[in-house]
Order: sequence, then C-alpha cells, then structure tokens
Amino acid sequence: MLKVSERGTALPMSPYRKLTPFADAAKQRGVGVYHLNIGQPDVETPPAMLAAVQQASIRVLEYSPTAGYPSYRHKLAAYYQRLGIVVAADDILVTTGGSEALLFAFMCCFNPGDEVIVPEPFYGPYLGFALATGVRLVAVTASFKSGYALPPIAEVAARITPRTRAVLICNPNNPTGYVYTRTELAELLDVCRAHDLYLLSDEAYREFCYDAEFVSPLQLPGADEHVVLLDTISKRYSACGARIGAFVTKNRALYQAAFKFAQLRVSPPGLAQVFAEAAADLPSSYFDHTKTEYRARRDLMLRRLRAMPGVQCPTPDGAFYIMARLPVDDAERFAQWLLESFQHHGHTVMISPAAGFYATPGAGRDEVRLAYVINQPAIEAAMDCLAEGLLHYPGRTLAQASASALHTPTLLS
Repeated sequence: MLKVSERGTALPMSPYRKLTPFADAAKQRGVGVYHLNIGQPDVETPPAMLAAVQQASIRVLEYSPTAGYPSYRHKLAAYYQRLGIVVAADDILVTTGGSEALLFAFMCCFNPGDEVIVPEPFYGPYLGFALATGVRLVAVTASFKSGYALPPIAEVAARITPRTRAVLICNPNNPTGYVYTRTELAELLDVCRAHDLYLLSDEAYREFCYDAEFVSPLQLPGADEHVVLLDTISKRYSACGARIGAFVTKNRALYQAAFKFAQLRVSPPGLAQVFAEAAADLPSSYFDHTKTEYRARRDLMLRRLRAMPGVQCPTPDGAFYIMARLPVDDAERFAQWLLESFQHHGHTVMISPAAGFYATPGAGRDEVRLAYVINQPAIEAAMDCLAEGLLHYPGRTLAQASASALHTPTLLS
C-alpha cells in the first residue's frame, strides 16, 4: 500500500485556515462570513507598487540572481539602515515570502533532533517547520495575565539542553501582539551568546507598534554572529500575495549555507521584486495613516470584546491581533459552531482557535486569536455576531466565568 511520509502525516493543519471548509459551506448557504481568522489586511496596497509592475519594460522574464536583484537588496539595506539596523546588501538573501526565510533558518541552523526554544503562544506554522525539518520545538509559556510578556529569562535558560541550537521569537508577536522590550531582547541575546545559540527574529509586523518602541535584536551590541532577521513585505505594505521576504544575517557561514538552499529554488520571483523595490521608495510617512487606522481598529475591538460578559483580553501593543479568553467549553468547537449552526442577521464570524498557537497539550483551549484587519463598520458587525454567538452557544460557561472573574487580577492595558 502506498503511504505518505511520516512528516507529511504529522504536519498540523493551519490554526487559522483549518476551519475554511466550514466557512465555505456557510457562504454556500448564503451566510456572510466576517473573517477575523487570518492576517489578510483590507488596507489598499500602495498604487506605486502595482504601477511599477504594470509599467515594467520587460521583454523576457528571466531568472533573477539567487540572492535577489542587487538593486532591490541595496534599497532594502537602506530601509533597514534608516531603522537603525546596520546591514549591507550582501547580508540580505531575498526569499519567496517570510515562509521561505523561516524554512532556510530551520534548514541551516539545525540538524534533525536539535531543539529550538519558542515562547508560546507562537505563530502556528513554526510547529510545522519544526516537524518538517526534524527539529524539536521546546515551548516556554507566556502568561495571559502579563499580556504575554517574555517569560522570566531563567525559565528560558532552564529549557536549554545539549541539543538546543536557537531561540525563535516573533516581534511584534503573532498571535499576541506583544512587543518585546529592549531589556527582554538584551537578556535573550546574552543567553544566546553564553550558550552559543542563534537568535531567530521574525519581524513581519515591525511597522505596527502602537504603545511600545520596536527594537530588533540585530540592533544590539554583540548580535552579528548570533541574530538572524526573518522578514516579509506582506504585512507592512498589505502585499501578502507578492511572496517576497528576506533572510538577513551578518554571520557569513550561515549566509553561505542559506544561499546554497536558495540555489535549489533558483531565484525569488522576478516581478514581485520589481513590486517590492517600488515599496522601498515609499516615504516613511506612508505608515502614518495605516498605523492610525490599525490602532483605531484595535481600540474598537478591545472595547467591544470587554463589553461582552466573561470575555477577557490584554491590550496588544503591536501587530494586528488580539488574543481573547472566552467563556466557552472549547474554542475550536465554538468556532466551528459559529460557522455551522449560527447566524445573526444573515452573517457569522470566523475566528482562530488559539490551541493551534501552543505546543503544550491543552493550552489555549478557551482562547482565540482575532485579526483586526477589516474596516471598522465590519468590525462592529463582526462583534455583534460574536456577542450574540456567545449568548446562544450551547457550550458557554458564562456562569463559571463570571464567578471566576471576581478573583482574576486586572490585565495589563
């Protein structure tokens, strides 16, 4: 009998896409679905980026260089330098989205059986990358009550074994929206230097920090050999479909290893690099309106969630996600019920159960991730659906939640 590989069988479904068949079925029944499950912004992609592709004078669409077009890499280096991240074009490997940058990191920093320490909840595909490459993901759990701050550095250090090769963070964090402080990052880097570990920094949301300063560990003293910056244009320019990212490191041996993996896929997408290069010419003021809009959406969603009996949520300082604790028996069962059995004025809402963002069994069972990537009137309508759904869900635990809330410390705001 033909069988698929063990890694193919072991890979988990995406925590934010696994309920898509139920959403599709709801739409076929004529029910509108508000998508709060996935970080797909509705903010307009900059017209200058689209125009660059439309106006490109290309007779033959050839392979680009394996590392990406030099013109784009130089502009990307200048972008990082404006942020205080001192890198050169030769430190940058253009990738097919941030996902390929992550894959290169896992392939180059680990051997099968090695370990990577990751604060949880974490970006769900990290677990898939670990399973696909034979790496063991070791979680250290961040506290809901602390707003998902980095766990005490002693807890991180306690997870280190002879097989540990790296610590992986997402900053600002997906799914929590937490922004790591300079002190937290310096402590992480000190641990990595002391134990000869890589520090992998996924920075897809750096432009979207609302109440905290963004710091990249690559800005810190002593970072050059240890830090790998993993990047993408998907979120900052509302260009998820372009599939252009970057693997950035000043560690030359690591860069050369990643370059060899990049040669296996020959080159990153050529037209998408033209598109991305145009983004590098946008003024920094481009983000002013986008940031203001996301902040307003965040504040609206927080206000509506906190008005729902039994719902608790910390205030995220960055990205465009909110983690919420709901008065339900099982968040995944509730999310599926919303799509299968519920509607409010002809609509329902799709949310991401948080268990898929944890490695610890049973963790996040009553939590969900909500993406505030739709416009404010749509958020209002989606929150109406969620509030009604919580009132009518057969597995609600509102009585217990209300009683326990009397003894729950105030969350960070």
